[in-house]
Amino acid sequence: MSTHREHHASVRFLQGERVYLRPLGQDDVDFYYQSLYHPETRKLTGTQKHYTREQIAQYLASKAQDSSSVLLAIALCENDQLIGDVQIGGIDTYNRNAFIRIAIHQPAYQSKGYGSEALLLMLDYGFGILNLHRIELNVFAYNERAIRAYEKLGFQREGVQRQALYYDHRYHDSILMSMLAGEYREKYGK
Repeated sequence: MSTHREHHASVRFLQGERVYLRPLGQDDVDFYYQSLYHPETRKLTGTQKHYTREQIAQYLASKAQDSSSVLLAIALCENDQLIGDVQIGGIDTYNRNAFIRIAIHQPAYQSKGYGSEALLLMLDYGFGILNLHRIELNVFAYNERAIRAYEKLGFQREGVQRQALYYDHRYHDSILMSMLAGEYREKYGK
């Protein structure tokens, strides 16, 4: 009998040096479900609603059929351990833009460069395969670590959505950032 990790070990959609990205499937439901209830993940993503395991299963099934979205698991190359997920969504093929989001679900895997590597893999896919011109993201103002990482990757601040998130009895700003294909190519030589 193969383990969950062995089952997906050969499926590496986008390959990096330390992480790879692969599709999320129904056998990832428990991982995704448990991750949504980690307090740090909920705060950093602004997740307020509760979800059942069945709702997560339906969500993952619907994402597999959604042509306007690419949702992938982030796994470590060394041992196939799932550590998070990354998504390009809201793909607008007419205007060639989309949003990107990422979540590294356990603090033990944060601030180690895994998220930046996963984002670069997705940016390369978005600009190089999907032929996007603009990729944007939103980050909450209290997530200073992520803001620094996005700026280091080359995202530019575009504006502030004032008091856009109500979380833990307070309103928080959301910062809109983006990267254009030309900026990506200039910075990364693509």
